[in-house]
Amino acid sequence: MSESFRQTLIQAAQSGTQDGLDVLERSLRAVEPSDVLAQHLATLGFRFESEARVGLAAKAYALAARMGRARAPGYRLAAIRARILDLCQNDDFDSVEPLLDELQQAKDATQDRGQADPAFTDLGWACEMHGEAERAVRFYLLARIVRDKFGGAALTHDGDTFEVKIKNLRRLQFDTLLPEGRFDEAIELHKRTGCVHGSAPLAKYQIVSAKALSEAGLASYVEVLPARRIAAPALKFWEPPPPLRSEAGDLDMPPFYLAFLEEAHAFPRSNVVVTGDRVVYDVAAHPRRKDVLIQDGVNLDQIMMAAFGQTHALIELPENAERIEAGLVMFGLQSRNYGHWFSEFVPRMICYNDPRCPDGIPLCIDDHMPGTHEEILALLDTRNRPVIKLPAKPVSFGKLGMAPVPAFFPFDMKPGQPFYDTIWPSDVFKTIRDRILQQARDRGLLSERRDRRLFISRKAFTQRVLENEQEVADRLRPLGFEVIYPETLSFLEQVALFHSAALVVGSSNSSLNNTLFSQVGCQILGLIHEDLSFNFRGYTSYVESGGAQITFLRGKSSERRSNVHAFHANYRVDPKQVVDAVAQLATRSPAISGRIVT
Repeated sequence: MSESFRQTLIQAAQSGTQDGLDVLERSLRAVEPSDVLAQHLATLGFRFESEARVGLAAKAYALAARMGRARAPGYRLAAIRARILDLCQNDDFDSVEPLLDELQQAKDATQDRGQADPAFTDLGWACEMHGEAERAVRFYLLARIVRDKFGGAALTHDGDTFEVKIKNLRRLQFDTLLPEGRFDEAIELHKRTGCVHGSAPLAKYQIVSAKALSEAGLASYVEVLPARRIAAPALKFWEPPPPLRSEAGDLDMPPFYLAFLEEAHAFPRSNVVVTGDRVVYDVAAHPRRKDVLIQDGVNLDQIMMAAFGQTHALIELPENAERIEAGLVMFGLQSRNYGHWFSEFVPRMICYNDPRCPDGIPLCIDDHMPGTHEEILALLDTRNRPVIKLPAKPVSFGKLGMAPVPAFFPFDMKPGQPFYDTIWPSDVFKTIRDRILQQARDRGLLSERRDRRLFISRKAFTQRVLENEQEVADRLRPLGFEVIYPETLSFLEQVALFHSAALVVGSSNSSLNNTLFSQVGCQILGLIHEDLSFNFRGYTSYVESGGAQITFLRGKSSERRSNVHAFHANYRVDPKQVVDAVAQLATRSPAISGRIVT
């Protein structure tokens, strides 16, 4: 190595600039290739790389590859890797994809196993953690290419496929853009990646309620029950009444209506209904919309994307929709969940049984519902309607009948807003109760017994689990309690069982739904974790519609994973408190007061 070239190399290293490397490159034109010289250049590249100046490192490694002999393929590989990282740092992601083939060829030439390759999955995850959604999307797109072409990692750090992750990140971006009215930008973002996760184009729709649609002359609308004010539930706790952190639901009930739309698109497992340039969605059209977090169009089992702004929404309308000439909506978001099914969907049968609802129109349900759901429909249906099970495919209806959730029920509120504790109207649920009990009575299923004591097991479930259930059961059995497993019983068997009970103890979850059918005066002890935002008013107003009375006993919440909602936390209760509460509640039960088992 000549002294003049040595000085040029030193100056390039000291300057640490692109200009210094350009001077060095020009001086190489007069120098013969040499492994020693190449090693000096590679060392310079390594230094730049350790200083996170990967653009300069890529240049130095490329010069080493040009001047080297035995180690030239290895330097070439290092140059490509550094070049890729430099492009990523400068958000020039489009230029990275062509280099991936070069990277693979360089690895093949050196028999390199790729441990030092740019880790796009790691880089995407790091961007997610820093709230850089767009950069995360671009890294995951590159990781997807590496997976498909070269057998790279298949999942993100939290177990999602790259397709699901990209879709979810886009939704996060939409949630930022839409409140600012930037619908066109959101649509353009979707155009870039919609094909990755198999989504059709998005379009903008005005959000309207069913009533507003009818006022515009675009739907028929009749009120089955008028708007009315209901009484607030009287909450009862075993402890002194705690200071709840939830917002009490409105006592002014909306009209309970029956509406028909012509030519509408709907989506099983979703509440989204589109007709013309409007999306009919009562919760999204509610005056409280600004406080409500609408997650419809996000869940993994949903077949379309949706994102809601204040007055408009972006909806994906997939092609090749199944055609149904007429149907009644009994499908939607969380329809499979028994608690949601009974409070949000079952009441609609009151409207569909109304004489103003034409005969012969089928009830349309999600095909992943459990059998108990269909059993309930058959018991409530007074018109002998056919039932259509809808798979997870979009549907085009010639005529679509809709009825609402009987109260304003937002799934969740935006961060910073207290949980909205919906209060349910007793007139609706008493009607449901009376119809079901009459059906059970007609079948000879209701016994004369009224003094059973029931403890509901939660062992078959993984959320909101009473962790010391066995301990509680062991304390209750000597007091005459039977341990029951509702999931092993038909719906009518559960109705008959609860109707024969004087005392019921169980976790406050969907297993308490059928206490609606308990006799008047039945005492229910609802066990629950300590979260003061829980929907105590919702449970009370629902359960007590049938005349039973519920008292809550709060335990101690267990630690939960970050992806588990606070409402679904597991917990433990003090068995002695349960026993003491049962003794007190027994004195209030008409069926067993005066003959308490101790």
